[in-house]
Amino acid sequence: MADVPRGEDAILVGVQSALTGRPGVLAGARVLSYFGEHSLGWFAVCGLGALLQPQRRRAWVTAGVGTFFAHAAAVLIKRVVKRERPQHPAIAVNVGTPSRLSFPSAHATSTAAAAILIGRATGLPLPWFLVPPMALSRLVLGVHYPTDVLTGVVVGTAVAESVGAISERTAKREPKAGA
Repeated sequence: MADVPRGEDAILVGVQSALTGRPGVLAGARVLSYFGEHSLGWFAVCGLGALLQPQRRRAWVTAGVGTFFAHAAAVLIKRVVKRERPQHPAIAVNVGTPSRLSFPSAHATSTAAAAILIGRATGLPLPWFLVPPMALSRLVLGVHYPTDVLTGVVVGTAVAESVGAISERTAKREPKAGA
């Protein structure tokens, strides 16, 4: 009898079975993966925002800093936990990864932080539109367990809230222009 997927392996097999055959899903998941690799896509967005909206530069820089710290937190946690990526033979790995470590998903972590902080810079409800596709893409690609992704979202949210609070406190201490 073949090794039947159980637990999170079974969830991944179910997600992949339901979604990877649909037109554009796998290609879209790969685009999100490349965009989120080492948070480089989010850093580019934050840099452009700071450049194009100088009146909101502080918010854009805060978003970039928060994204950086979220990614760094995910990498540090990965090195402590050392959970390996999914390896069940029924799970298709549909993209390359920079390491074999899985917990938490750095893509989910940095995307949650970026979405929250860029949302504040723009006034848009970005987490609702950006986090679910990135989180789901990690499952479709077979490179993370569901708990890796959920934990990444929680860590990214915590980092965004912390960095946002620090930015607000330091902004209150800065002298006003022309004062």
